[in-house]
Amino acid sequence: MQLDFLGGAREVGRSAVLVDETLLLDYGAKPTTPPSWPLDCTPEAVVVSHGHLDHVGGVPALLSGDAPPSIHWTPPTHELARLLARDTLKLHGGTPRCPFTDNDVARLGEQSVEHSYREPFTVAGYEITLYDAGHIPGSAHVLVDDGETRLLYTADFHTDDQRLVSGTIARPDADVVICESTYSDVAHDRRDSVEQRFVQSLRETTVRGGTVVVPAFAIGRTQEVLLVCNAHGLDTYVDGMGVEVLDMLTRHPAYVRDVDALRGARTNARVVTGRDGQRRRIADEQTVIVTTSGMLNGGPAMTYVPAMADSPLNLVAFSGYQVEGTPGRELLERGSAHIDGRQLRASARREFFDFSAHADHDGLRSFLSSYEDSTVLVNHGDRCVAFAAELREDGYAARAPELGATIQL
Repeated sequence: MQLDFLGGAREVGRSAVLVDETLLLDYGAKPTTPPSWPLDCTPEAVVVSHGHLDHVGGVPALLSGDAPPSIHWTPPTHELARLLARDTLKLHGGTPRCPFTDNDVARLGEQSVEHSYREPFTVAGYEITLYDAGHIPGSAHVLVDDGETRLLYTADFHTDDQRLVSGTIARPDADVVICESTYSDVAHDRRDSVEQRFVQSLRETTVRGGTVVVPAFAIGRTQEVLLVCNAHGLDTYVDGMGVEVLDMLTRHPAYVRDVDALRGARTNARVVTGRDGQRRRIADEQTVIVTTSGMLNGGPAMTYVPAMADSPLNLVAFSGYQVEGTPGRELLERGSAHIDGRQLRASARREFFDFSAHADHDGLRSFLSSYEDSTVLVNHGDRCVAFAAELREDGYAARAPELGATIQL
């Protein structure tokens, strides 16, 4: 088995691994400005682990040729991919920031094949099985079996429960594991402790007359934050693509932990339409606004954050990982970022709350303890080399491939 690392190697973003030049695992975007894309390829089939831009954002670009690949995923991932593709076209169609067309997006439905967890299927000569990865609804570990080698592509995963989804319990036998490492040097605080600090900070800010903006990824994080707010009796506004995602997920109850709680969170949140200057008015209220984008590189946050940034009474409450080079990372660390075409300096407070949907160091090690006799290839992280070295010190056959590397198994 040959593996080509076309993206996501020693970096977070644009995940893409090609197996034997025929089977592609993910094809995402790196959310820099402008976005970065994986190296080119022409696969026979694509298996997509989950519906986040950094894993699925480039898939429509694979469909422009005369022999487009089949695309395999869970039902929620299919819907999320189409939603993300339409949004990318709306924001950047016809520019270098969007490498596909309306026709390519239309072909997603034609090439799509949906699969449930733990139901093996055959494609491009491989037996493939998807396992619940506990990351977001529909997320999957991908097991690839060619009859001689069993390859487990973990993609993004979490071993602990979230309000939206339960942690992964899948540990299928594998000879080789491609393992994500986003939080390989982090110990997540207990989720209940994070929730308490989050709720307390939001309440204190609004009681003192301030506005809270919670930048949140449209897929997974917006719904998680709304579930937390509803559970603790916090009224919120919700804006952006996350609303459409929330409604979609209620139609897939088998892929969420508690669909009744999700529906309750939907009822509790006031949806922003954006008409007649509504966003600027809301930005002056003493309220909580959950909005896309999670890294401040687009979406309604481009209105809210500049409108409330001048007052130290206000709070930008980051709820997710901020990739290096994004406006969110710059604002969180330096209090200044290039947002909506200008350099913004913020007097508003900035706080980070670790509502991560990824396993931390202990979670990664716990997961990998089932694969002590397997080859481990570390990807999807800022410190892949260091984590691979740690694993080798503990007896694992581990390494961190470089971007563009070819590995023969």
